[in-house]
Amino acid sequence: MIALYIHLPWCVRKCPYCDFNSHTLQGALPEDDYLAALLADLDVALPQIPGRTLTSIFIGGGTPSLFSADGIGALLTGIRARAPLIDDIEITLEANPGTLDAGAEKLAAWRAAGINRLSLGIQSFCDAHLASLGRIHDRDAALQAASDAARHFGRVNLDVMYGLPNQTLAEALLDVETALVFSPEHLSCYQLTLEANTRFAAHPPPLPEADICADMNDAIAARLAAAGFAHYETSAFARPGCACRHNLNYWRFGDYLGLGAGAHSKISRCSETGEWQLVREARWRHPGAYLRAVAAGNAVHTARIIPARELPFEFLMNALRLTEGFTPSSYEQRTKLPFAALLPRLQSAAKAGLLHVQTDRVAPTSLGRNFLNRLLVDFLD
Repeated sequence: MIALYIHLPWCVRKCPYCDFNSHTLQGALPEDDYLAALLADLDVALPQIPGRTLTSIFIGGGTPSLFSADGIGALLTGIRARAPLIDDIEITLEANPGTLDAGAEKLAAWRAAGINRLSLGIQSFCDAHLASLGRIHDRDAALQAASDAARHFGRVNLDVMYGLPNQTLAEALLDVETALVFSPEHLSCYQLTLEANTRFAAHPPPLPEADICADMNDAIAARLAAAGFAHYETSAFARPGCACRHNLNYWRFGDYLGLGAGAHSKISRCSETGEWQLVREARWRHPGAYLRAVAAGNAVHTARIIPARELPFEFLMNALRLTEGFTPSSYEQRTKLPFAALLPRLQSAAKAGLLHVQTDRVAPTSLGRNFLNRLLVDFLD
């Protein structure tokens, strides 16, 4: 099994906090050329992963909702013609409320094209906070998009941020309360952080103090627990049975193929000599460079075999984001390394109150989840 990620890199404008590989659209969207390049990229990649079945497809960005429903439908048709898919495959599209000018009509068309899960980048339902984040939509657009999504999709995720410039605890909780009105099955609630090479990093806005952000985190988790959501990952909350399958594959250290400008892949395979290896690939980041590379026959910019000494950290960096943690057998299956060699460091973290270490499972404590970076330092090579 393998997941497929597709990156559509253009945005109406770059948000000041965003460090993703996104590019402000200049002129007309090169939809046909880019979608054709994605399928050509897939044609080259598939022989390297023979016999692998797709378990999920996630179309992210950038702003994928800039693309037409016809284009998305043609892309999914091309994928189905080239690769085997599980019967109940999860197919997610990220959408920005500011691009849903056709409203419910556009959402219905995506649904008909094969999208069965929609992820809306709401961020906030407050006009002042949306403006401070540089978003292209306002409160009314956010409310309308969430309402339309609830009518046309059984599976909806709403992204909500907290720790916004000058935000209070009450305002953060109000955003969550507003999101709950639309009965989403999934909420992604994450704190605004200042990432390198962003406008916010160069010109930091007035963010709430760390203790206030911690209070927001705890209050949001408590409110969503009361509403029936499981806090199954650091920033993810879901109703029973509604966790994002695609993201679970990342956190469980599964394999995934990334197509599109700047997309990353993680693929386990056997070398020509029969040796198991884990390879990380990255495609060319700039859309123009990506299109030229696909035309030349190879969109991969860098490829690296992960040495065995780095695999414990790579695995734990993902698995310890999950409330459920991981099993010793899953560690050995995904890394081909003995769990016993990892145990002394796990037990040391358990003594510090950061982990629960049991015979059949290792999971972060609440303290370990809140100080995940500190926990992971112990496992760096």
